[in-house]
Amino acid sequence: MKERTKFGLILLMFLIFYFLPIENQRFINAIFESLALAKWYAQEHVLLCLIPAFFIAGAIAVFVNKAAVMKYFGAKTNKLISYGVASVSGSILAVCSCTILPLFMSIYQRGAGLGPAIAFLYSGPAINVLAIILTARILGWDIGVARAVGAVLFSIIIGLLMHLIFIKEEKNRQADEEFEVAGIQSKPLYQTALHLFFMIGFLIFANWGKPQEGSVAFWWTVYNIKWILAIIFFTLVILSSLKWFSKDELTQWVYQTWYYAYLIIPLLFVGVLVAGFFFGRVGHEGIVPSKWVYSLVGGNSFQANFIASVVGAFMYFATLTEVPIIQGLLGAGMGKGPALALLLAGPALSLPSMLIIMRTIGFKKTAVYVSLVIIMATLSGMIFGSIVD
Repeated sequence: MKERTKFGLILLMFLIFYFLPIENQRFINAIFESLALAKWYAQEHVLLCLIPAFFIAGAIAVFVNKAAVMKYFGAKTNKLISYGVASVSGSILAVCSCTILPLFMSIYQRGAGLGPAIAFLYSGPAINVLAIILTARILGWDIGVARAVGAVLFSIIIGLLMHLIFIKEEKNRQADEEFEVAGIQSKPLYQTALHLFFMIGFLIFANWGKPQEGSVAFWWTVYNIKWILAIIFFTLVILSSLKWFSKDELTQWVYQTWYYAYLIIPLLFVGVLVAGFFFGRVGHEGIVPSKWVYSLVGGNSFQANFIASVVGAFMYFATLTEVPIIQGLLGAGMGKGPALALLLAGPALSLPSMLIIMRTIGFKKTAVYVSLVIIMATLSGMIFGSIVD
C-alpha cells in the first residue's frame, strides 16, 4: 500500500470520528437498530436456519457425487431439466435470502452451471409456497398470483440471462475446472438422498412460522406439531449419519460445514449491521426515515417501482416478514405496482447475501445478477400496476 493511500485512510478515519454525530438522536437510534437487528438475527436465524443450512451444504460437498450435480444442474444439461429442477428445489426449501447461500455455494462449487445455480439461488427465498398463500390472503389475490407467477418466471429468466451473458466464461470454467461426470461413488444414491432429505425436513419444520389468524387448518396443525416433526427428522439425521457414513466421511462433513460457516458468517453479520443501520427492523426506523420511503413509492411511476425494487434488494427480510411490512406500506399510500416490485426483489436479495454471492461468483456477476433482479422487478411492478389500476 502506497504511503499516500495510508495517509488518506488515516485522514478519512480522523474525519469520520471528528464529525461523528453522536448528539443526533436519529444517528444513535440507527446504531441501536443496527445492533438490535444483529441480535435478532443471531437469536432467530443462526441456530435453526444457518447452522442446518451449513450442514446441508457440507453434506452436498462431501457426499453428493459431482456426476449427480452435473446431471441436473450442469451447463450442458437440457435447459428444461436443469432450470425446472433448480426452481422446484428452491421452492421446496422455502428459506430466506441468507440461508440459501451455503447451498448455492455448494452446488456451484460442485459443478453446477451458472444459470441453474442462479435460478436455484433466486427461487429458494422467492418461491415460498406459504409466503405466497399469506400474500394472497393478506394483500389480495391479485398480488398473490402476480408474486407466484413473477417469482417462477424470474428464477428461470434471470438464470438464463446470466448463462447467456457469461456463456464464454462458463465454458472456460467448465473446461478449466475438473468437474467429474463419471465415476459414480460406491455409496448407494438412496442413502445420500435420504440423508439430505432428513436434514431438509429438520430445517423446514424447525423454522415453521406461526400462521396468521384464519389461515388454513393444515398450516396450524403442522405448526402445533412442528417440534415433534423436527425432532423426528433430527433423530433420523443422527441415525443415518452413524449407520451409513464412516468416521472419515463424517470428519470431512464437519470440516466442510465449518468451511462454509467461516466464509459466510462474518460477512453476513457485517451486512446485517449495515442494513439495520440504514433501514432498521420491522416497525422501527434506521438512519433513513420511513416517510421518505412512503413519499417515494406512491403511485405507479417508474421512480416508485425502481425505488421499491432497490430498497427491497438491499433490505433484509426474514421469511414471511415482507408481508406485514408491505401491508403497512400499502396502508400508508404505497402503490400496488411498487408493492409487487418490492416482493419480487426483497425476499430474494439483501445486502448480507450480496456480499456472500460476490465472494462466490465475483463482483461482476453479482452486479449483473442484482441489476437483473432490480430491473425485472421494476418492469413487473409497472406492468402489474398499470393493469390493476
